Amino acid sequence: QVQLVESGGGLVQPGGSLRLSCAASGSIFIIYAMDWYRQAPGKQRELVARITDGGNTGYADSVKGRFTISRDNAKNTVYLQMNSLKPEDTANYYCHLSARSDYVRYLEVWGQGTLVTVSS
Repeated sequence: QVQLVESGGGLVQPGGSLRLSCAASGSIFIIYAMDWYRQAPGKQRELVARITDGGNTGYADSVKGRFTISRDNAKNTVYLQMNSLKPEDTANYYCHLSARSDYVRYLEVWGQGTLVTVSS
């Protein structure tokens, strides 16, 4: 069974920074991609950033130039460095994994979410 554990959320002032972490554990054979999504109250969940097995990255237009996704393959961990935070970045942030495990050819796993609040 594959699990994701997130950390790093909290309260930060506008213009501040936070770093989110998401560690994957379990019988992982290949990680195809790891993503960060977010969901603000009353809004749909949206993709924020993605990093593939090959290290290719992609970002939502709203966070380009401010957020950076990175990955430590040895630790099966993905990070989201968030700089110049704005109140509109306030949301629950969810880690998402697509992978192949020792038993399942393709699976998707969601983390439990971590709350980021940007407010003065």
